[in-house]
Amino acid sequence: MFHKADGQNLQKKVAKLYDAETRQPAKRGTIYDSNAQPIAEDTTTYSIYIVLSKKATYNGKINYLPDSKKRQAASILSKNLHIDYKKVWNILNPQNKDLYQVELGNSGKNISLETKKAISSAKIPGIKFIPSQSRLYPNGNFASHLIGLAENTDGRLVGVMGLEKQFERRLKGKDGVKESSFDSQGTDIPGRNGKTRKVKNGDNIYTTIDQRLQNYLESLTDQAQNRYHPQGIRVMLMNAKSGDIIAATQRPTFNPQTREGINDIWRNTLLADAYEPGSTMKIFTTAAAINSGNFNGDASYQSGSYEVDKQKIYDWNRVGWGTINYQQAFIRSSNVGMAHLEQQMGAKEWYKYLEKFGFLKSTDSGLGDESTGSISYKYPIDQANTSYGQGIDVTTFQMMQGFSAIANGGKMVKPRLISEIKDPNTNKIVYKSQPTVIGHPIKKATSQQVLNLMQRVVTDENGTGQDYKLNNYSVAVKTGTAEIANENGSGYMNGETNHIFSVAGIAPANNPKYILYVTMERPKSYGQEKTATKALSTIFNPLMQRTLDDDTNESQVATKKITDFKGSNVDTAVEKLQKQDLKVEVIGKGDKVKQQSQDPGAKVIKGERVVLLTNGNLTMPDLTGWSQADIVNFGQMVGINIKLSGSGYGIKQSVAAGQNLTGVKSLKVNLQEH
Repeated sequence: MFHKADGQNLQKKVAKLYDAETRQPAKRGTIYDSNAQPIAEDTTTYSIYIVLSKKATYNGKINYLPDSKKRQAASILSKNLHIDYKKVWNILNPQNKDLYQVELGNSGKNISLETKKAISSAKIPGIKFIPSQSRLYPNGNFASHLIGLAENTDGRLVGVMGLEKQFERRLKGKDGVKESSFDSQGTDIPGRNGKTRKVKNGDNIYTTIDQRLQNYLESLTDQAQNRYHPQGIRVMLMNAKSGDIIAATQRPTFNPQTREGINDIWRNTLLADAYEPGSTMKIFTTAAAINSGNFNGDASYQSGSYEVDKQKIYDWNRVGWGTINYQQAFIRSSNVGMAHLEQQMGAKEWYKYLEKFGFLKSTDSGLGDESTGSISYKYPIDQANTSYGQGIDVTTFQMMQGFSAIANGGKMVKPRLISEIKDPNTNKIVYKSQPTVIGHPIKKATSQQVLNLMQRVVTDENGTGQDYKLNNYSVAVKTGTAEIANENGSGYMNGETNHIFSVAGIAPANNPKYILYVTMERPKSYGQEKTATKALSTIFNPLMQRTLDDDTNESQVATKKITDFKGSNVDTAVEKLQKQDLKVEVIGKGDKVKQQSQDPGAKVIKGERVVLLTNGNLTMPDLTGWSQADIVNFGQMVGINIKLSGSGYGIKQSVAAGQNLTGVKSLKVNLQEH
């Protein structure tokens, strides 16, 4: 027998295959959204190899493909793997009679469970399957850098980014081993007792992400990216009281399901990128001045320009607005007014508040590499510059944490993404997160005064945030336009769009529940919106509006728990689901439910789609209007490889509705926004 081929030790390779057969891989923990809907979950694919050596026996039984079964094997494999019969026949009858086993190339790799079952049902000895774990991300672009990515390395899933990486130890579990009593050639070893170890599946992680709002945010951000072509976008929506991250995204991003865009940017810009915030920093300057007794809203100053240490500071409107008071300084976003406030506080006092608000240090989110930010604070002009967001670098997480103090009556909470972690082996909660109060940088009265000024940014005729008015809700806002430093370190970039434009909003202003922060870096144009604030409003307004509407009209988004319908009568299951105001799609002609798209216990929202797979012949449904997650889940259920193009909802499919799914291995679906 040959022991080496192409420099590889075949005995070792065979031993590895048999080890894979006896190993019981742990199920990697599932990552869920706030309604227990899976965001990232395990799926299993299989690779085939065929043992030809007549020396392979197990417990006295042949463990190889006998000559008498080769025609049947070639037929079964050809039919289910869509390989030419003659090609399979030649592989099963190699010229080298000493080969221990053969494989079928790419056609025999990454096959679905359904295909495996179809081949296994023939019960032909010698046809072997090696399971391989892969990760399913049904929503595609979906807080991708936060949730992260797990990749198959040497047959095992390993987290390489985001939650998948940060919580690798909890998610991966421990493989089990089933009894094995044969050697590397598959020959039975009498009297040898194999080892066993019970499998321990990885912990499940439940996040604070709202799937419905996250998908809506991704759609809005895609539209803005396609319309304005900025170099980057960051968006984060947070519960003001708890710090729960409800939705968050960035551009560039990637689709973890298809890997599209994976090489565009690897880092999580919400955490890792520090940037000059511009005028949104005026929220903290004003709060610090009020809290330290250095703010008199009715006092006046000369706007336009101001000299500090023989250097001029200018308003964005360089001629100014004449003599105005400090309330108007905030409402009109005056740099000069903020510089006056910094001078009145003094550099030491202002720096103390920067630290109180959590700047210049990590938020310690535990979600990946995180920047601490930086500051230029040596000279009086540097100190004054920081008052309007120049000369200080911050992260999105730091800003959101600081905003929470304004929204919460002075109480500052840390942004959090994890709500709980559960051990699926015992069904016990092994970690439960609670809101983390970081400090109380300002008094309640101060926060209320700042909120009132932020409201006037929207309602005052001179306010810079008039584009952010919402229907039926009061909103407190601050806009920002930050210059971007040249890469060579000499000053700032020129050009109307060479800025980081931003908006920070708190709503409802009279009873703050949500904080939304949007930044857009260096758009190529403002499109038909014509201004940066209007461009940002295409993300801010609809997302905040829907968030508040959902919160107000709880009945509209009331969640229902999905029952376990496996084995149930199809008509009974459909009736129960429709009574819950859910869309039901039945795949197949059988009378029993074989599989369902949502796990038992998952929370679904009125109007969502539930797919039921029956025990009968399967036919292709009409995927028009289906969400990306529904389509990917459908493909997973029936063992079809889904190829998506575009974003949004199904509009076109490569396999016609009503067609029998027997033999269908792949499906192309075009998506489009509603």
